[in-house]
Amino acid sequence: MVQSLPNDELTAQAVDRIAASNLLEVIETVITSLESNNTAMVHRDGTAHLWKFKYGTVEVFVQLTGLSEEDTLTVWSTVLKLPTKDDSKLARQLLEQNWTSTMEARFAIVNNEVVVVTSRSLADLSPGEISRAITLVATIADESDEPLQQKFGG
Repeated sequence: MVQSLPNDELTAQAVDRIAASNLLEVIETVITSLESNNTAMVHRDGTAHLWKFKYGTVEVFVQLTGLSEEDTLTVWSTVLKLPTKDDSKLARQLLEQNWTSTMEARFAIVNNEVVVVTSRSLADLSPGEISRAITLVATIADESDEPLQQKFGG
């Protein structure tokens, strides 16, 4: 005998599928509006997704760890390789910029690289927040990479 789900469970599953579909569409629409020269690529692994695209002089990565409310949207872009000519002055400058000019994004260090990054759980994430996150990281990284490389490049 086939067991059916209660209507409220069916409705919740349908809403989750629609929300996931819309989430992916919003991300791909934002990337399409920002990318240059058809550079966008995507890798899918189950419900996880990783996009990469070129914006100005930087590569931007957008990652979804999954599609549930507990999963996260992370956007990052490398702006400078470490070590530099003056790591302590670089650290001070980046900390000051984190306070004054990065808004929801921030400078961080990962794998011996300075990156611009923002991360947010998917719970109650709006299309506007997705667009803002991707646009902020891409813009800040593109505006920061060349000046930082000139001033601190190793």
